[in-house]
Amino acid sequence: MSLQGKTLFITGASRGIGLAIALRAARDGANVVIAAKSNVRHPRLPGTIHTAAAAVKEAGGQALAVACDIRDEAQIESAVAAAVETFGGIDICVNNASAIFLAGTEETPAKRFDLMHQVNTRGTFFTTRACLPHLKRASNPHVLMLSPPLDIAARWFAPHTAYSIAKYGMSLCVLGMSAELAPDGIAVNALWPRTAIATAAVSNVLAGEEGLKHCRTAEIIADAAHAIFEKPARDFTGRFLIDDTFLAGEGVTDFDRYRVDPTKELMPDFFVPETMPPPRGVSLAALEPLPRRT
Repeated sequence: MSLQGKTLFITGASRGIGLAIALRAARDGANVVIAAKSNVRHPRLPGTIHTAAAAVKEAGGQALAVACDIRDEAQIESAVAAAVETFGGIDICVNNASAIFLAGTEETPAKRFDLMHQVNTRGTFFTTRACLPHLKRASNPHVLMLSPPLDIAARWFAPHTAYSIAKYGMSLCVLGMSAELAPDGIAVNALWPRTAIATAAVSNVLAGEEGLKHCRTAEIIADAAHAIFEKPARDFTGRFLIDDTFLAGEGVTDFDRYRVDPTKELMPDFFVPETMPPPRGVSLAALEPLPRRT
């Protein structure tokens, strides 16, 4: 199967994982709606909706850049309307946009709490809701959340309760919507990385520039998302997928090509349960011995 001629509505697609998913679809000749806030260049973040749209076209797809803050329901509705007017419908909705603030309860101000919940859970809910009338008319409709498996364990919440609640809210949308929308033949799934992915969130929030060397590239998520979208929607829904495990099941064997720096140990991501180990033969260890510390 191919995504040629399919229309993807992707939130937060001006950079990082969202852009990688867009470019992978573009290689098939897909139409991609770049829905994000970044209408102008941010001083600390790469890319805008316009540079992303140009990259999609260069990769072989069609693109529509739409400035959209998914905290605003009216902006979501307007962006979806523009997508449908331009491309005639929507086949795939990708809820990629996310806000992160890693702090304990006392250190989390109300504006950060509200931002994460408005973008992660609320934005996901209302973006999906806006796309539904058009997904119901699509031949193989998919909704994908970039959110973790529902492993409700204290260790995932204690260090940053507010963020965890907001992120798991996206996964709860998968749990409910997959069952709700099954009669309509709309697949709703979650995809999550086993390791940190080399994005601005890692360099700016988590681990700095050095931390990027301990990441996989966003292409592993893009390849996994593409494989999900090729699945028959009526038969493949309600799944909480880890990138490398899912791709291994699809026949992928070379995961080292996704490493930013093969000589560095990979950094595990949050929220991956111990009951979901790496595929056989896949290691997070450095491919070469790390230098001795003196």
